[in-house]
Amino acid sequence: MALKDQISEQIKVAMKQPDKTRLETLRTLRAVLMEKEIEMRGTGKTVTPEDETSVMMSAAKKRKESIEQFEKGGRPELAEQERQELAIIQEYLPKQISADDIVKVIEQVVVETGAGSPADFGKVMPQVMKQLKGKADGRLIQEMVKKRLGG
Repeated sequence: MALKDQISEQIKVAMKQPDKTRLETLRTLRAVLMEKEIEMRGTGKTVTPEDETSVMMSAAKKRKESIEQFEKGGRPELAEQERQELAIIQEYLPKQISADDIVKVIEQVVVETGAGSPADFGKVMPQVMKQLKGKADGRLIQEMVKKRLGG
């Protein structure tokens, strides 16, 4: 079952329950997936599971950034709303891998590329992201690569 169909089913369930946040979040996700579908239709392609994951990760990233901004702006109630939406979005994302597994991939890429200084960041980061796309947060990976390269 396509992710959009799963979300549509969950919308029906949420309509029967008094969970307004869940309902609104699911509707937003469905709309974003439909936009992606329409965008892909113009190119003659169909939406792949990787595209769906990418859309969901983008939605999660937006929520994380909003949480940060609301906390900086002294709006804890809005930050909490975003946290609730993020939790719902994360239900549809693949399970994130552990920090130890990220370190293993980084070490492997560092050995393969012969990287040893912060100047090699541009060699390491694209290869690590290629292996971990959808499995770990890009910002976390970036911090770990910088730390490993001494930057």
